Amino acid sequence: MSKLSTKSTESSSSRARGRVFGVPKRCWCGEAVVALISKSDPNSCRRYYRCSFAATNKLRNDEHVFKWVDEVLLNEVDALTTKNAAHEQQLKKLRTERLVIDNVVYEKMEKVLEKVDDGLDEAKSWNKKMMSVILIVCVVMIALSKVVG
Repeated sequence: MSKLSTKSTESSSSRARGRVFGVPKRCWCGEAVVALISKSDPNSCRRYYRCSFAATNKLRNDEHVFKWVDEVLLNEVDALTTKNAAHEQQLKKLRTERLVIDNVVYEKMEKVLEKVDDGLDEAKSWNKKMMSVILIVCVVMIALSKVVG
């Protein structure tokens, strides 16, 4: 980067009254921001954002919004990269939490299923005993009916 473009970068960030991040919509003075193309020799054909009031009145070295488009886009890419990394980290954390929750649910379901199996085994055992009792009662009744009859 040449000294001229470095100097323009420094001056563009120090000109704006409240630091504006990303593509500026309005200047601090309330005027809209317009996209223009530089006609100066050091920055020929370089696009920039400028306060429409300052651009119309050809104000120089003022505190109205001035930002180079390429720098704005790089700032936005950097911001999106940072935001994306934060989202990826949050997603990783959520996945880890989900695994922990899934393991807890799985363990509790295993306990519930064990209790259900125990209950079924107990019911089967009780059914076998009742069937045996009913069978014995039936045999006794048949024997008594033959003896009486």
